[in-house]
Amino acid sequence: MADSTSRSRDLDKLLLRPGNLVGPSFEPGPELRDDLGEFARVLVVGAGGLGCELLKDLALSGFKNLDVIDMDRIEVTNLNRQFLFRLEDVGKPKAEVAAKRVMERVSDVNIVPHFCRIEDKELDFYSDFNIIVLGLDSIEARSYINAVACSFLEYDADDNPKEETMKPMVDGGTEGFQGHARVILPGLTPCFECTIWLFPPQVKFPLCTLAETPRTAAHCIEYAHLIKWDEVHRGKAFDPDEPEHMQWVYREADKRAELFGIPGVTYSLTQGVVKNIIPAIASTNAIISAACALETLKIASGCSKTLSNYLTYNGVEGVHIEATEFMRDKDCLVCGPGILIEIDTTLTLQKFIEILKEHPKLLLSKASITHRGKNLYMQAPPVLEEMTRSNLSLPLFDLMGKVSRDTIHVAGMSSVNNMKASSMRKLRVSFKGVVDDVADMDMAGGA
Repeated sequence: MADSTSRSRDLDKLLLRPGNLVGPSFEPGPELRDDLGEFARVLVVGAGGLGCELLKDLALSGFKNLDVIDMDRIEVTNLNRQFLFRLEDVGKPKAEVAAKRVMERVSDVNIVPHFCRIEDKELDFYSDFNIIVLGLDSIEARSYINAVACSFLEYDADDNPKEETMKPMVDGGTEGFQGHARVILPGLTPCFECTIWLFPPQVKFPLCTLAETPRTAAHCIEYAHLIKWDEVHRGKAFDPDEPEHMQWVYREADKRAELFGIPGVTYSLTQGVVKNIIPAIASTNAIISAACALETLKIASGCSKTLSNYLTYNGVEGVHIEATEFMRDKDCLVCGPGILIEIDTTLTLQKFIEILKEHPKLLLSKASITHRGKNLYMQAPPVLEEMTRSNLSLPLFDLMGKVSRDTIHVAGMSSVNNMKASSMRKLRVSFKGVVDDVADMDMAGGA
């Protein structure tokens, strides 16, 4: 490995010299390079094919304080494109091995791994990072992290976003020889939810085919997932991120495939069909990762204008790269000011949670509520549920400090395509009959 001086040569050309495309706050010099390494904290979400590339590229781009979160363990099928892993690593957590391998090769870099689900971390964990970089293969996971980042965004009285509360995200994705890189500045550029229509609809199989005449391995998997699961586990929601649930679907699909003489059912394919995962190619991951790392460097240093705002790469026939500027949905339920809910001052927190189940724009069950960083009620873990249970019988008006209106954050389960998925929503709660002046005085006194 080359020494640190040669590694930073190209980086110095960006950070030590002025230019025509730099940001308004850009001040070239060695101090900027040092500050980038000392103060910038970046979270990489996902340690798979794209995540491995991102960790390496960010470490070599001057970022010294990195965290990576991933809930998966290394499988043999990962080794052809996830270059940080070896055969002896099979069965080990991806995040831990990826962090270790990069730190072995790049000096002075500290990478903290987190082997867990993204939903297991509280909001405070995500708030500590300057930039969040996504290397995910799941639409549901992207939606969740997008909602988390947008939850930190605050608006002024005129519904203008406060720039100091924005949590920048850089999102990368690959699909065979195609990929994308995008910059999300909540409140300024479209968030993931604003452009959810960019993703093609999930392939649906007729239930009669699944139940009576399966012809492919995918049919057997979807039968176990959509039909057999409900027959055996009545009332229990299927969780695609729970390994035991996925193993059960794989075993049932394999039995059905054997019954009908259909080859090809594997655990990897089961994950791909159930979670709509597209196989990745190493070269595409490398190209998209490079684009994401460059955009992360731009955001952190101001050395150049950021991408506006969606880059697509197509390497199927030749190489074609294009940037497209999408417009933000001002009525977005995630990055907008928040859904307005007007309630009585006497409504208890328990009743409010029940309202969320029936609200047509939310349909949230098992809701956990936070207000200004304080847990009003948490569904899990059990110790937090017990600590906050007494709040359920109290009026939400009192729990929120008797303000006329304010923002709260709600995390829960929503139904997407007949599947339960973790969701987070920002709500603006307004209390009937409370005068704004009084509320402002109360809020100031409470502070």
